[in-house]
Amino acid sequence: MAEMVAAFASSHSVMLTCTLQDWQKGFRIFDPKGMYYDRKGDMVTYEQLLALAPPNAKELVTDEAIAKRFHQVQDAMAHMRKEVQAAKLDVLIICGDDQNELFSKNMQPAIGIYHGDSIRNGKKKTIPQDDFTWYKHAQNQRLENEDGVSYPTHDALALHLIHGLIDDGFDIASMGGVAEGKYEGHAYSFMHKKYLDGAIVPIVPIFLNTYYPPNQPTPRRCVDLGKAVGKLVKSFPEKLRVGFMASGGLSHFQAEEDLDEAVMDAMRRKDLEFLSNLDVKRLQAGSSEIRNWLVLAGACPDLDLSWISYAPGYRTDALTGTGLGFATWYPPAAKAAE
Repeated sequence: MAEMVAAFASSHSVMLTCTLQDWQKGFRIFDPKGMYYDRKGDMVTYEQLLALAPPNAKELVTDEAIAKRFHQVQDAMAHMRKEVQAAKLDVLIICGDDQNELFSKNMQPAIGIYHGDSIRNGKKKTIPQDDFTWYKHAQNQRLENEDGVSYPTHDALALHLIHGLIDDGFDIASMGGVAEGKYEGHAYSFMHKKYLDGAIVPIVPIFLNTYYPPNQPTPRRCVDLGKAVGKLVKSFPEKLRVGFMASGGLSHFQAEEDLDEAVMDAMRRKDLEFLSNLDVKRLQAGSSEIRNWLVLAGACPDLDLSWISYAPGYRTDALTGTGLGFATWYPPAAKAAE
């Protein structure tokens, strides 16, 4: 029988492929042009968010403070890569969100699963020289140097999940291939390039519409989905070492330490009821990707949180940015043996 032997959660923000200079300089130009959500879940301008910033905001975004967080995050990603590759997985389930990469507003499933023999990543794009060349260069780091690069997927486990989830009352969109000109979204390509690069581990992509109204799954539905996935992994007849990866999060595009810390603490306690009752108004824009962590929480009840690294990625005086979180889970016996 298959066994869930490890779980991982990682942000996949463009900040993670940016340079230190981008963190210190680029976002100060980029962020004031955006729209944001305040802690009540209401849309605000950058100027309104700036007016809500605490008195010590400027201290949090000095070049020195930003550099310290940058290096912490680089160390966390290096640690995560070692953990993922040391787990010796036979398959990795990746739960992430698609942001108009494979899907669009014309067809946006709430929950989808990819099955097939492989999934294609895209080729790096030609970047025009403009004020945001640095940002587009960072996005390119998730892509390939050449066309036609595909990664293996685990068709049998994917189909097992699809059939089992439908029997459990989940309406699952299935995807058996990638249309011409399309490729896996950054929630998956980031994991391939940053953590699985060089390790041939088939994946099962689960698509969760965290981002786009009107059909985002509720927090409780995400936890329940995870519970169902976890049970189905255990019932898969082939002997497999299975890992689970939650891709994305935490809070953004305003970094909200209070929200992130509450989520991480609840996951440490395995408090599924708290996670199921998260306020959906706090889970908007990029913060919606916390839903992927909720699926992990439901899927891996037998695993204990063993390591976590968190950095509030503040990058402007308005404290815009991303809560950059990285975590690993293992069975209690494995943790005790370390």
